[in-house]
Amino acid sequence: MDAGRADRPAIRFEGATLTYKDVARSVNRAGNALRSLGLEPEQRIALLLADSPDFVAVFLGAIKIGAVPVTLSTLLTAHDYAYLLADCRARVAVVDQALLAQIAPLTKELPHLAHITVAGDPPKGRAALREILAAASSVLAAEPTSPDDMCFWQYSSGTTGAPRAVIHLHASAMTPADLHGRHVVGLSSDDRVFSVAKLFFSYGLNNSLVIPLRHGATSILFAGRPEPRAIFAAIAAERPTVFYGVPTSYAALLAAAEQGAAYDLSSVRLCISAGEALPRPLFERWRARFGLEILDGIGSTEIGYIAISNFAGRVRPGTSGELIPGYESRVVGETGAPLPPDAVGDLMVRGPSTALGYWNKRDATKRTFRGEWVFTGDRYSVSEDGYHTNHGRSDDLLKVGGIWVSPLEVESALLEHAAVLECAVVGREDAEGLIKPSAYVVLKNGAASQTLAGELRAFVKDRLAPYKYPRWIEFVPELPKTSTGKIQRFKLRSR
Repeated sequence: MDAGRADRPAIRFEGATLTYKDVARSVNRAGNALRSLGLEPEQRIALLLADSPDFVAVFLGAIKIGAVPVTLSTLLTAHDYAYLLADCRARVAVVDQALLAQIAPLTKELPHLAHITVAGDPPKGRAALREILAAASSVLAAEPTSPDDMCFWQYSSGTTGAPRAVIHLHASAMTPADLHGRHVVGLSSDDRVFSVAKLFFSYGLNNSLVIPLRHGATSILFAGRPEPRAIFAAIAAERPTVFYGVPTSYAALLAAAEQGAAYDLSSVRLCISAGEALPRPLFERWRARFGLEILDGIGSTEIGYIAISNFAGRVRPGTSGELIPGYESRVVGETGAPLPPDAVGDLMVRGPSTALGYWNKRDATKRTFRGEWVFTGDRYSVSEDGYHTNHGRSDDLLKVGGIWVSPLEVESALLEHAAVLECAVVGREDAEGLIKPSAYVVLKNGAASQTLAGELRAFVKDRLAPYKYPRWIEFVPELPKTSTGKIQRFKLRSR
């Protein structure tokens, strides 16, 4: 409110508008309410909430009193929640009513969890979030914190195994807004942003909360499942100027449009993508259909947000783009020495948004956080003029006949076929025990056949070196994914 934004729209949610003054007061109420539950500085509070003004209020209210919000996916199992709540030692959990049935039975296993507060309509005997917020004061002095105090935690997405809590500090929390929000998006108070990625996800938290609120823009929150027709309807109704998606959501939206779904993207000036590499065919089909470029980028929960991105007016499809001002990168070989341009190696990133490390995971922290540098686990090459090209994960690369093969390259070729909606390529042993590419394919119309499988193999052979084609094609109804939309290739490998 000190910036003169008190009466400007901060949040749009289910047809209603909250001003910056409304948000500030709700944040203060949330902070006071959490203090009334006994939550103290540095103690963790778990958020299991759908995207909503409640999420924003509780997240920022916890930070304002020096507590540490831990955002958890709303799409997990009770087994997952038992692990995560025990791992972060949450003192308080704020839980959507739809998830209470999964969380309530776990309390006997969680000695640190003292309070569960329910957003929505709780059963008798459970505290309602709206009631404790209504009873709390809207005036709150911020807890004095230092730049090196813990600000919030988010769990890594789990594409390669058990999630790890990433510790972000107060000093770096606003950096994504000041770098990506300024240099890539050019966000202003006139913008309206809409993110398919949810707030519990590092990408979504920055898209829908940190970046727009930093720049005085309006955030459009959508609590429902990101079904393509519902997303198109929300875009038509709310008229966002900036749209954030992940490659999976762009593919689903494009497929729906190609099948006749109504859409109106005339308000959108920028489309942003992250989470995993955006294949060139998907970029080209999106641009041909909607007349909009997608600015693909690469970041991670550990880095805090996107560090490398394409920029409007100089997009190079099939790449992750260039360094955002404020970040540095290097591609290194097996010895850790920097590699020359166009050589494929491990991507390291250094920048001001980097996390402190992982909670209670010292060995993993040492592997990933190497001094000021983050070892991303991504294989990359960088061109002479600074464009970064993704070659898959370090643990996803395949060595076929002694030659490295990027699953992403094979996936991009498959996606050029008109019948393919999504695909993932992993390694599989042949009869000789040698690794060869194997493809799991989701079709647009579900018309799987051995004839089509042969056609797809030949289709890839025509586009890539012969040794890269998938020896096996398996048609599946869907690909296993994390709650943030990333394909879990380790599950496919385990088959």
